[in-house]
Amino acid sequence: MATFDFRLPDIGEGVVEGEVVQWKVAEGDTIKLDQPMVEVMTDKATVEIPAPRGGRVAKIHIPEGKICQVGQVMISIEEAGKVADASGNGKAKAPAAAVAAAAAPPAPAPAPSVAAVPAATGARVLATPATRRLARELGVDLSAVVASGRHNRVTSDDVRRARETPRPAPAPSAPAYTPMRIEAGGAEERVPFRGVRKAIAANLSRSKLTAAHFTYVEEVDVTELVALRARAKDRAAERGAKLTYLPFIIKAAVAGLKKWPSLNSSLDETTQEIVLKRYYHLGIATQGPAGLSVGVLRDADKKSMLQIAKDVEHLSAAIRDGKATREELTGGTFTISSLGQLGGVMATPIINFPEAAVMGVHKISERPAVRNGQIVARHLMNLSISVDHRIADGYDGAMFIQEVKTYLEDPTLLFMEMV
Repeated sequence: MATFDFRLPDIGEGVVEGEVVQWKVAEGDTIKLDQPMVEVMTDKATVEIPAPRGGRVAKIHIPEGKICQVGQVMISIEEAGKVADASGNGKAKAPAAAVAAAAAPPAPAPAPSVAAVPAATGARVLATPATRRLARELGVDLSAVVASGRHNRVTSDDVRRARETPRPAPAPSAPAYTPMRIEAGGAEERVPFRGVRKAIAANLSRSKLTAAHFTYVEEVDVTELVALRARAKDRAAERGAKLTYLPFIIKAAVAGLKKWPSLNSSLDETTQEIVLKRYYHLGIATQGPAGLSVGVLRDADKKSMLQIAKDVEHLSAAIRDGKATREELTGGTFTISSLGQLGGVMATPIINFPEAAVMGVHKISERPAVRNGQIVARHLMNLSISVDHRIADGYDGAMFIQEVKTYLEDPTLLFMEMV
């Protein structure tokens, strides 16, 4: 009887590990080829990997909630009636569909002039398996290598430079952070801190520690928008689109970003350059079963209002069902966070790093307002924006919101923008 060792495959440039979210089989189970076997999470995309062989589950090597490195054995499957392969079977790859769903887009080559820093002591070093193998062959400690790749990734060239350059003396490190232990204090329930929830925590913590946040809030009179949407929603439904306020807000945001491009940018810390993006991939924060995820609406500037409505509905459904792909969850340039009628009066949203800003959209409610010396009922809402002060000034953030406000208070201007 042969035993097949399934290893986590190389699922994309820069992805070196994945977290086992859920095993759908147990030791001793008899499984069939292509039967759903395990869910693995990389970044915020969770990929379901089917069984690569039929047989009996001999051993699960990586338990739920643990990290599996690329090339590490995840599960051993006994195949009845087959003789063991003396050459080994550790080179198995996940089915193409699973690999494609998890594959990260290729990172661009680093710029020739590099201003990077070594990885922090004790932190996970980001590097491809090929780079890690080269480091082992050359006897180079990856944690001491100056990274020049995207998102502080160590490249093969970095390893070669480290071999040729004397290692600098380490700088004094800050006192180690002591993890907080919560002692039992009564009736409690403990839920494993892993999967999407843990990825959200890591991303938001990095954003707060890296980006210098400031927040600006403005009130917007959307009475005309409410009336326009009421007139248009039935016609949109006839064309297969559920027309909410969000498509109008997205179009207004794109118009504002075109005028204030510093908010549609990122800071490349390796080259010390502000990257002003001339494409508009807007992230839409959506609550999913495992927490908040950001679906990305690509090329929002090139799409009609109805197409945006359809795409937003598709993204929201994919996130709620836990079926959003990596492509649908990455690559945003600016994020909009809206909870609809639960949106509250205001908030200070956290930037979706490495973007430069995030806009909070709050509930629309009918409230008294003074117009021409008279108190009248108007539909009002607040917009809040958090901006990375390293990249943009308060003036930029305020003027962006004023631009968005102009379009939402007079939505006919949006249609002029689309001509």
